Amino acid sequence: MFEATTADGVFGLRMPDARWLSTGWNGGFSRADAAYNVSVPEGWERTDVDDYVEERRERAGFDIAGPALLTGVELQHLRGARLDSVVAYATVGLSNPAALPTTPIEVIDEPNNESVDGLTDESPPVGTVNLVVATTRNLERATLASLLGTVVEAKTATLLPTTGFSGTTSDAVIVGSDTAGEPASFAGSATAVGAAARACVRDAIRASFRSRYADREVPGSVADADHGVVTDRRADVFEL
Repeated sequence: MFEATTADGVFGLRMPDARWLSTGWNGGFSRADAAYNVSVPEGWERTDVDDYVEERRERAGFDIAGPALLTGVELQHLRGARLDSVVAYATVGLSNPAALPTTPIEVIDEPNNESVDGLTDESPPVGTVNLVVATTRNLERATLASLLGTVVEAKTATLLPTTGFSGTTSDAVIVGSDTAGEPASFAGSATAVGAAARACVRDAIRASFRSRYADREVPGSVADADHGVVTDRRADVFEL
């Protein structure tokens, strides 16, 4: 299985020559021997993200480069879950929740309640609900992308009843596979890999949430949070 280590605020998941797909900073497909989740301090404002990640990784004793996520959540709240060929690690923070009402509502006039119009294409590099999920099965790029979709769906399905939000404004996910493992052609919810990933994501998220919010209040709404967004606009619906 993958080898997991935490040191000096950096979580590393190691597997030689693994294939990764990341939605985080400088993401996409890559081949590397490890992937990371880096906890940043409160008030962090560095813009040289690549240099910062390398500094933190090397300071923590990780000499292998690989895709990395950034989180404002302390790694004491990192939780992992394992089932069959899959392992998932989660950090959960809700300082910047995202809400998607199924019936669009009028914007609440609160300073912390931003509409989509107030956002830009430049997403902040800090993910407040981060997931690193890996399987010992060998998944080609398309199947790894399918696994990413399965993981994100499981994240949303878990967060909604647990927190009341579908996610945050800066969630990020890394999925990985062992290129030396037994091949798997599919990773949807009805497959062995996908079903195991769904269970692992659900249980890791709930465990991290319970840890971080054992003695702190969960925002009751986007307006109650430090930051956040409500997607309150209506789209034009049409027939072809």
